[in-house]
Amino acid sequence: MTIRYDRPVSRSAFLARRLGFFAAGMLAIVILAHRFGPLTTPDFVALVAISTVPAALAVPLALIGLARLWQVGALGGVAAAWALFYATLPLGLTGWAAMRYLDRPPIYDVSSDLVDPPQWLRPPAARQQWMERPPVTQATREAQYGAYPGLTGRRYEGALDRVYEAVRKVANANGIRIIAERGQEFAVPEFQPLAPAAPSGAADPNAEPLSVPVPSPRPEPQLAAPSLPPEPVGTVRLQATTRTFALGLPFDVVIRLREEAETTLVDLRVASRYGPHDLGIGAEIAEHYMHALDAELLGIAGD
Repeated sequence: MTIRYDRPVSRSAFLARRLGFFAAGMLAIVILAHRFGPLTTPDFVALVAISTVPAALAVPLALIGLARLWQVGALGGVAAAWALFYATLPLGLTGWAAMRYLDRPPIYDVSSDLVDPPQWLRPPAARQQWMERPPVTQATREAQYGAYPGLTGRRYEGALDRVYEAVRKVANANGIRIIAERGQEFAVPEFQPLAPAAPSGAADPNAEPLSVPVPSPRPEPQLAAPSLPPEPVGTVRLQATTRTFALGLPFDVVIRLREEAETTLVDLRVASRYGPHDLGIGAEIAEHYMHALDAELLGIAGD
């Protein structure tokens, strides 16, 4: 007579696997929709927070399944392990964001020049929805200095045109897309080839007379579009946008170049487009760009 043993089944382990898989799948869809689709950042944050609910429920159920496996050898150990793996993804992302939210100062706009930050050519506008944020104040700049004292401008012993070319090159290499610029005419080298002069000499009496243009009626006056004031001499500003690689969080960037004597001063301003807290990402973008610009202009950087 054959004796057959029936192992108990841990239903909590299999339920945990379903909840964990749902949470991880929801997180993946939300990230892709935000990175490549129309999902806005406030909706992205809300949906990521919602995905942590089933993930948080999956963890204790998976632990119960593992305990049942240890105590009575119940089926579900593999399912519980997969449940913990799936739940780690949304819980890990939320935990990382919460840690940075508490560890970094509550600011969303950083600048390498705290006294005279570069001004926007096009003030960034985005519907904040439920992520309202306060205006930037002097206290905000002081909080930035306390958290990121190394975020400063750069002075290069080089002409404005050379630094301008390096600024654009580094921006393109780091996924910073320039959308507007002003004062770029100051970055053009002073020497320009002259246009060929018209031939001189006495007029040919047998030549046909030149045709005289007939004046046309004066067009009706139209209102001109408002324009920004011209840039100060030797100042160039470039405004750009960028996104973080993994999550696709949008940031706005403005780069200012000032020619002083025989040096060029470069300042940078980075602002998160949504929310009152950038989790320290804005300062990382600015510092990474400045280090890359130093490497590009190696040998002409000054204090």
